[in-house]
Amino acid sequence: MLKRVNFVTIPVKDQSRALAFYTEKVGLRVFTDQTMGPMRWIELKVPGAETMVVLFHTPNHKPGDGPDAQPAIAFIADDVKATYDALRAKGVEFTQPPKKEHWGEHAMFKDSEGNLILFAKG
Repeated sequence: MLKRVNFVTIPVKDQSRALAFYTEKVGLRVFTDQTMGPMRWIELKVPGAETMVVLFHTPNHKPGDGPDAQPAIAFIADDVKATYDALRAKGVEFTQPPKKEHWGEHAMFKDSEGNLILFAKG
């Protein structure tokens, strides 16, 4: 029987640039950064979570754009506004500032590779 999600992948063109973005700006921690044959395997840990985030090298990655673009991943934050303020202060580019919907409060930013990343109040 399935028990939990081990990791999710975020496609990235430049793993070093993405690693710096996710550790220095978003606050994730390196769990594994090693070579596996010809590839580099980078797993990041979200403080307090079990599921890992893998920065998966995708040389021809072109993130979705426009009104139909979907987030690559969605995180939970204790305080959407405070998280938004902290990330903006670090230079993170937001595509949507905090917004309240009938289902909850959320915001969305672009990572270093152009992926949309959503976070909502948990």
